[in-house]
Formats: sequence, C-alpha cells, structure tokens
Amino acid sequence: MPHQAEMFAHQVDGYPEGNFVGPTIIDNVTTDMTCYKEEIFGPVLLCMRADSMEEAIEITNANPYGNGCAVFTQSGAASRKFVSEVDVGQVGVNLPIPVPLPMFSFTGSRGSFMGSNNFYGKSGVQFYTQIKTVTSSWKVDQSSTSASTTMPILK
Repeated sequence: MPHQAEMFAHQVDGYPEGNFVGPTIIDNVTTDMTCYKEEIFGPVLLCMRADSMEEAIEITNANPYGNGCAVFTQSGAASRKFVSEVDVGQVGVNLPIPVPLPMFSFTGSRGSFMGSNNFYGKSGVQFYTQIKTVTSSWKVDQSSTSASTTMPILK
C-alpha cells in the first residue's frame, strides 16, 4: 500500500478561494511526493520520518533545495552530527522551523539560494549600503590659508 500523506490546513477567513495560505502541516511525507520535490514558500511544514540518523541526513541532502530543515532529538551528539552533515542553510534543533530573525542572514543553499549575497542581517545592510571613505586633515593652526599636498605624519 503506498504511503499516504496527511494534510492539516487552516483556511484563512474571508478568502475561501485562496490568496492567502493558512498554516499547513503535511505529515508522513515521502521523497516521491511533489511537496518534497518542489520548494514551498509559505506557512507549510513537511513532516518526514527516518529509521536512522544516516537516513535522515540522506533524505535531506538528496533534496535539490537547501533552505532549511529541523531535527527533534534528546541527544546532543545526534544533534551535532545532523547539523554538521546536512547541506542546508538553516537548521532547527528541537524547533519546528528554522526561520531566521532579521539580524541573521538568510542562509539557504543549493537550489534555495541565488546570487552572491544574502538579504537579511549584515549582508542585507551591506547590499543596500554605499561605502564612502573620507580622509581629512585639520591643522590646529588655522591661520595658514595655503593648501598642503604633503602626506601627514605622526610626530
């Protein structure tokens, strides 16, 4: 019997035809399902199960996208192994979704990242910042009106 996913979706009041996606959980997801093969943006959580840590890492790394994932465990060693070996930009440990706060950069990888910069955090600020360097010299004695082209030195 094929695996059957279960979906729990909240319909947004006032929008029966869509426009907004309510929080949705898709449980019992397998690697042959469209929701695993395509990247979904919205309040959607896919729940998958693995029989071993190695299988969980393989499932995660086999996906063409690398936005984020989460692991639930009581073992610090298992958590460390999973975090170190999965190829994604954001990992939640005992948290259902690893969404960064604005002070952190978006760190998706592989098919979940395009370009050369992130758009959150320090990288986002740097992207929209034009850097300007100003070098100036002010003399203590302002009586001199002639310009000087010599390199300033410390005495």
